[in-house]
Amino acid sequence: MLQIEPEKGKLLIAEPSLTGDVSFNRSVVLLAEHNNEGSVGFILNKPLEYQINDLVTEILIPFQVYNGGPVEQDNLYFIHKVPHLIENSIEISDGIYWGGDFEKTISLINRQVISEDDIRFFLGYSGWSSLQLDEELSSKSWIVVTNEYESQIIKKSSDAFWKEKMMELGGDYMLWSNAPENPSLN
Repeated sequence: MLQIEPEKGKLLIAEPSLTGDVSFNRSVVLLAEHNNEGSVGFILNKPLEYQINDLVTEILIPFQVYNGGPVEQDNLYFIHKVPHLIENSIEISDGIYWGGDFEKTISLINRQVISEDDIRFFLGYSGWSSLQLDEELSSKSWIVVTNEYESQIIKKSSDAFWKEKMMELGGDYMLWSNAPENPSLN
């Protein structure tokens, strides 16, 4: 398989060898930034037990919150596909944006202008220092793939996402798609 280079907008799929890594076991990460200074991403398939209105009482609608990664887990982040509604957003790629005017976002959610299909909230993020991600790629901790879902990634089902990506990769990865999350419990 031809190795794709990491860049913002690509997906990082955790190699099955990351079993036991509490943060990244069976993770699919959207890279929001990748440059010489480091990388930032958000885990897409780790829902938390929180709804956004549990954390931000001004928000009236209960959108799911996800574990974005092990860094700054006391901070809230969001990605979305409505930059025409949320000013100061940063484009990731292919119609996906990161952050923006949070007060306006609250208002748009409460007025039901923004739906859960438009936005995803995370506690924390995944971060790598300069060259750290490259080292992890060299040690075969991650597989980089193109985000063929583009902006629709926001509403992509989270529960089976890693398994789906393993099956798409084929070969030996298909075997891992049906392995138990904790092989020692097999």
